[in-house]
Amino acid sequence: MSNATSTQAADLAATETARMVAATPNSKALYDRATRVLPQGVGSSFQAGDPYPLYLERGQGSHVWDVDGHEYLDFHNGFGCMIVGHAHPKVAEAIERAARTGTHFAAPTAATVEFAEVLCERFACDSVRFANSGTEATMGAIRIARAATGRDDIVKIEGSYHGHHDPVMFSVVPNADMMGGRDAPHSTPMSLGIPQSTSAHTHVVPFNDLTVLRRLLEERGDSIACLILEPVMMNIGICQPQPGYLQGLKDLLHEFGALLIFDEVKSGATIAYGGAVERYGVVPDLACWAKAICGGTPGAAFGGRADVMDTIGRGAAQQGTFNGNPLVAAAGLATLTEVLTHDAYAYLADLGTRLATGCADALAAHGIPGHAVDLGAKGCVSYRPEPLTNYRDFLETDTDLYAASYPWAINRGIFMTPGDEEQWTISVQHTADDIDRYVEQFADFCAAVSQG
Repeated sequence: MSNATSTQAADLAATETARMVAATPNSKALYDRATRVLPQGVGSSFQAGDPYPLYLERGQGSHVWDVDGHEYLDFHNGFGCMIVGHAHPKVAEAIERAARTGTHFAAPTAATVEFAEVLCERFACDSVRFANSGTEATMGAIRIARAATGRDDIVKIEGSYHGHHDPVMFSVVPNADMMGGRDAPHSTPMSLGIPQSTSAHTHVVPFNDLTVLRRLLEERGDSIACLILEPVMMNIGICQPQPGYLQGLKDLLHEFGALLIFDEVKSGATIAYGGAVERYGVVPDLACWAKAICGGTPGAAFGGRADVMDTIGRGAAQQGTFNGNPLVAAAGLATLTEVLTHDAYAYLADLGTRLATGCADALAAHGIPGHAVDLGAKGCVSYRPEPLTNYRDFLETDTDLYAASYPWAINRGIFMTPGDEEQWTISVQHTADDIDRYVEQFADFCAAVSQG
């Protein structure tokens, strides 16, 4: 990006942020109140914003309203959970029925069994267990993999996030000076409070690279239980697997007696009816799902091969008071069987292509260094001319452009994620007009930022 464009982006970010702050005094007041009882004023650190987050009041369809009364088209959609849109009638009815017949028993129900059957059919697995969040799902899958193999060590991808349990909180967002060499990435903890000894059991390799993984397996393969990865990296924008990479991973891991775990917390039920398994044609040993599968309720699951999952009955602990909760199961069933049908994915694909194409055209028309990614209900603009292949490519994206684009969008009635690591999620309640409004404001942004 030219110095003039960079200066224009910084100036635009300052102007638009000031305008956003002036328009949201109730969010500021609620933030000041929240900081007295909530660290950073939010329930999760990912909700924090600069100078403060916008506090929402309600949602309906493809729209949300903040506490200052502003209406937005929602392309944030709860970090990808709300592919059904807000207050979808079928999901709301299922939740209401469950609320009137019992929201919790800590005992199995028919809805729990039926939900498990639907997940197994949809995602090509033999059996599943439930959890309450993506973190719990990945935690359970890793424990089962360790139990099934009798090994302690795991491998993860540099720059990937798999929840906030200790073994996977390494090399999530490492700074360039802490990353190590491209062929030997360091295991750098993301958080304080992680025992130093944990790093000895977590190894890091690059995405879309089998060479570094083979070297690691040749050195210590008899201690490695599994590799966990997002089949599509989704916390650096969107980074897709190169042809043959996922199958190559599975073959290589099996050669050394290790298991492959897909973290489909974000990609499952968003990029295709059957998630990454359907889109890329590779079935992992274990997979994890959350977010979009439960219609906005706090549910998750993991599952896979019967012989691996059967270790739960042979001493591998997996439990939780709310696992398979009837309210969540009811919402999940309505989501997957009544809303997110094959026809719904055809509709989402049309909208996604319309959105990504519009953004790509705007980037090209104004000479902005970036590219647009279209992946079903998910997509993004990354401010780097070439598509990403790994985390280190993401470090080359222009953060100044995103910093300007976020308040610009907010001020024009488009609600977005507060960081450049995630961008849009489309819901089945979005319309072509909603997409065109997004593209229009983005084209105007590209024009404004290129005037330098």
